[in-house]
Amino acid sequence: MKLLRPGFGLLAALALLSTSPLTSGPAYAEAIKVGEINSYTRLPAFTEPYKKGWELALEEINAAGGVKGEQIEVVSRDDAGKPGTAIKIAEEMLASDEVVLLWGGFFSNVGLALTDFAKQRKALYIATEPLSDALVWSNGNAYTYRLRPSTHMQAAMLAEAAAKLPAKRWATVAPNYAYGTDGVARFKEALMKLRPDVEFIEEQWPPLFKIDAGATVRALEAAKPDAIYNVTFGGDLAELVREGDLRGLFEGREVVSLLSGEPEYLDPLGVEAPEGWIVTGYPWYAIEDAAHKAFVEAYQKRWGEDPKNGSLVGYNSMLAVAAVLEKAESLETDDLLAAMEGLTFDSPIGPITFRASDHQSTMGAWVGKTAVQDGKPVMVDWYYAQGQDYLPSDEEALKLRPAE
Repeated sequence: MKLLRPGFGLLAALALLSTSPLTSGPAYAEAIKVGEINSYTRLPAFTEPYKKGWELALEEINAAGGVKGEQIEVVSRDDAGKPGTAIKIAEEMLASDEVVLLWGGFFSNVGLALTDFAKQRKALYIATEPLSDALVWSNGNAYTYRLRPSTHMQAAMLAEAAAKLPAKRWATVAPNYAYGTDGVARFKEALMKLRPDVEFIEEQWPPLFKIDAGATVRALEAAKPDAIYNVTFGGDLAELVREGDLRGLFEGREVVSLLSGEPEYLDPLGVEAPEGWIVTGYPWYAIEDAAHKAFVEAYQKRWGEDPKNGSLVGYNSMLAVAAVLEKAESLETDDLLAAMEGLTFDSPIGPITFRASDHQSTMGAWVGKTAVQDGKPVMVDWYYAQGQDYLPSDEEALKLRPAE
């Protein structure tokens, strides 16, 4: 028996039952369309590998027979990093392309806009990259789930390492939007819980991708902190590192830095990459797990290049989409939402579960230190931090979400 699609009428269903042979399991009538939205032209360093990751997974899934015998078709478009554009695209996808769910997003402001849109339009949205805690907590809703470990989770991982440092006086630097403000707030909260003796004496909030590195470094240096917590990434990170090195900002100071071990942001620094920073990142070249090595080999063979963190996120995103389609009893949103609740799927880094309480996945991150080896920046002394270990309990998470 074939599963019914949204809007599939009773007469059509009866006709299908009378003419279609029974199969060993349910199957879809045609290719299943899903809508993917991302900031491809705004941040290609991450989103291009991300797209190659989900394209690889899509090819593998469809080559193996798709979902319940039917192929998955991805309708993918670029939001240029603009929330308004993302909403317009999402509306077109639902109305014209007839996608059954939405997924993707990079910037937190775009992800939050799509979160609200999903609620208004009653459509499933799987946020793959946006890290703002608000997405699943203060702005969370029944229609939105998130894959990547949030700012709360990664900041808590870093705070755990930072608490072991002798530093007491801290300064922070972060982009002035949801991801940055969340990243700083959660790190402060987690570190002060572990180390009540620390104090935060300076904060710098440069606009995203418009950092005045000279002024920022001078302000940080003038505060004379023992350590610095950094949340900048991309071009802002590169400028901060170069200006900081020039002015000696990092000499004799510990630096803890969110995302800075990801190859997208670390590799472009080359021999100028900082050494000894405590970071979250992705040391793909040193992970020996068999499933992960198989993913790396398949990615290298398909694209002729090494994976980035975006590659893994994109690959896992497509696996999550396929998993919910496989589990759902139909393509109706209510059935998709029922399938998402507590959904677990296998990935190159082990099983990942979407928690029913707050819709956050248990995907973790790697924590380690930056180094330069043979002229190339890498992560060393790293370990994988399990995502579920850095999340509030289900009871606490429910209190963080609005009543529905």
